Amino acid sequence: MSTFDEQVQHAIDTKTKPLGALGKLETVAFQIAKIQQTLTPTLVYPSILTFAGDHGAANAGVSAYPQEVTFQMVMNFLQGGAAINVFCQQNDIALQVVDAGVNFDFENAPGLINAKIAHGTANYLESPAMNQQQLDECLKKSANIVADVARDGCNIIGFGEMGIGNTASASLIMSAICGLPIERCVGRGTGLDDAGLDRKLGLLTEAQAKHGEMSDPHQILQTFGGFEIAQICGAMLAAKEHNMIIMVDGFIATAAYLAAHAITPSISENAIFCHTSNEAGHQLMLDYLQVEPLVNLQMRLGEGTGCAVAYPLIKSAVAFLNGMASFESAGVSESETA
Repeated sequence: MSTFDEQVQHAIDTKTKPLGALGKLETVAFQIAKIQQTLTPTLVYPSILTFAGDHGAANAGVSAYPQEVTFQMVMNFLQGGAAINVFCQQNDIALQVVDAGVNFDFENAPGLINAKIAHGTANYLESPAMNQQQLDECLKKSANIVADVARDGCNIIGFGEMGIGNTASASLIMSAICGLPIERCVGRGTGLDDAGLDRKLGLLTEAQAKHGEMSDPHQILQTFGGFEIAQICGAMLAAKEHNMIIMVDGFIATAAYLAAHAITPSISENAIFCHTSNEAGHQLMLDYLQVEPLVNLQMRLGEGTGCAVAYPLIKSAVAFLNGMASFESAGVSESETA
């Protein structure tokens, strides 16, 4: 432990409580103090960016929902009617919605950030989902969006997504990066029945066979990623560069994080995993990364909702570190074994 680490641990351990009694909140408080290099950390202008994009493989049958649901849900976000809107409003989190590549012309819809790469990716059953230039554009555009949010003073940020077919894309990314067979990575997504799940697994097996094995995270994103997943990856990398606290959402956002972590392993210093998704495969991702999220609410909605509902716990971690008395200041006797 560095001298500063020891100071943080001492500050946590000497609060008026038994050692370790606040559990994961102590772990989060320690992490945030280290990120900000202060014993009195702050959370400023919490924000969530929800990226939306369409997938060329969606029409091949990897999802239970038709592709037009992506743009319909984007409109719902903009009108304030989705779960992410409700939870962000509840917890005073700024929400911005990003068109990363939806198959729809929004015509400058109010409140929508236009970072469109194309009207959806190519079908990875036939070709790579995007070309090198499109991937580079994804990473650059989302990095610029995060830079703008950082300039506004934000120091804690989460990322959500919307895109019919994106659990299939995330499963392929997971399989490639974690080195797991695709059948362990595939789940029901938006609610596939058994026949639909079998069809999805067959299509993804076919996609893997077409493109072969790969290990480079950029190549994996280019081959299988949605524009929204690639932009989340770029946004996470930019958030690390700005030394922001990164709230990691569920299955799809963690797939983007897998790529970001493969590119910049030190991103783990800034990442707080908010919840365990009920989507099959997420726990295996978390095991691969050797991380333990704050909560398991059996959610599998996406949108960034896991970040939004976990944010009050992160606030509690900072609040106890800043506001709770120490044994010395409160005149309370410490345990003899403390």
